[in-house]
Amino acid sequence: MAKVTRDDVARLAGTSTAVVSYVINNGPRPVAPATRERVLAAIKELGYRPDRVAQAMASRRTDLIGMIVPDARQPFFAEMTHAVEQAASERGKMVLVGNTDYVDEREAHYLRAFLGMRVSGLILVSHGLTDSAAAEIDAWDARVVLLHERPEAIDDVAVVTDDLGGAQLATRHLLEHGHEYVACVGGTAETPTVGDPVSDHVEGWRRAMREAGRSVEGRLFEAPYNRYDAYQMALELLARPDRPTAIFCSTDDQAIGILRAARELRIDVPGQLAVAGFDDVKEAGLTDPPLTTVASDRPAMARAAVDLVLDDGLRVAGSRRERLKLFPSRLVVRQSCGCN
Repeated sequence: MAKVTRDDVARLAGTSTAVVSYVINNGPRPVAPATRERVLAAIKELGYRPDRVAQAMASRRTDLIGMIVPDARQPFFAEMTHAVEQAASERGKMVLVGNTDYVDEREAHYLRAFLGMRVSGLILVSHGLTDSAAAEIDAWDARVVLLHERPEAIDDVAVVTDDLGGAQLATRHLLEHGHEYVACVGGTAETPTVGDPVSDHVEGWRRAMREAGRSVEGRLFEAPYNRYDAYQMALELLARPDRPTAIFCSTDDQAIGILRAARELRIDVPGQLAVAGFDDVKEAGLTDPPLTTVASDRPAMARAAVDLVLDDGLRVAGSRRERLKLFPSRLVVRQSCGCN
C-alpha cells in the first residue's frame, strides 16, 4: 500500500499543500474553519500521518520541549514536571525530561543531548548552572526559560515564586503562636547562595526573625532537600535537651521527614513542636498532622514557562529584574503549626 502524502490530503480536501501544512502545524498562517474541517476530514479518511522527522529537519525544530530537573522523584519536582507536561500538551508539544541528580556533568549531558535534538525550547530547573553549561546554551542560541531557580551563570527569562516573601509569612506565623524563636532547616553547604529558592527561604526566615527581635545565631540547621536525610538530621536535633519548639523547613519534603522523626521520638506535633514547610506538595495535606506550608501556583508557573519558551520574542532586551516573572506565595494553614 502506497504511503499517503501531504499532496494526497490536499487533493482530497481541495486545498494547497501549504494549507494542509498550516492545519497540521497550527500555523503560521490562519485557516478558515470550514477549510480546516475539510483538511482534518481528509487526513482522517486517508489515514495520513505527518513525518515528524522530516518536519523537524525542514524547520530545524521539533515538537519537543526539553525539561531538566534535579530529581523528579521529589514531590515538588514531580508535580512541577507534570504541570509543564500538561501545559505543553495544550500547545501541541511533548516534553523530554532529564534528571541531573544535582550533578553538574549530568546537567551538561542533558543540555547537549536536548539542544542537539533541536528541541523547540528548554525549560531548566538548575541547582546552579556551571559556566561551561551556560556556554553550551549560548553556543546553540537556544530558547531557555529558567523555572523555579535563577542561577547567576545564565541571564535568561525566569519564572519563579516569591520565595523570600513566602518564607517570611511562614516564620511570622510560627512566631505568632508564641514561640521564643523559630529554627530553620535550610540546604547544605553546596546550596548556591544566589538565585536558589532554598537560599531565599533561609533569608526570608532571617528577616522575619530579626523583625521580631530574635537572634538567628545557632538556629539554622543543614539538611539535604529530601525527607530521608532530613529525618536522620531531625532524630539528632529533636533528641537534644534544648531542642526548638518551632521549625520552618525550606521544603515540604524536609518537613515530612521531621514529622516522622518527631513521631518516632514521641514528640507531640503541634503540642511540643510546631512545623511549617514550603511548596505545598499534595502529600502535605495528608501528613499527620496536616502540614502548614507555603504554596505557589504551579500550574500557572508551568503555563507561563511553556508560553515563554515557545514565544518567538523570548529574547527581549531589559534588565535582569524585568526578565523575572514572579508569582506570589501564600500561606496554607493546617494543623502542624498549632492552628485548629
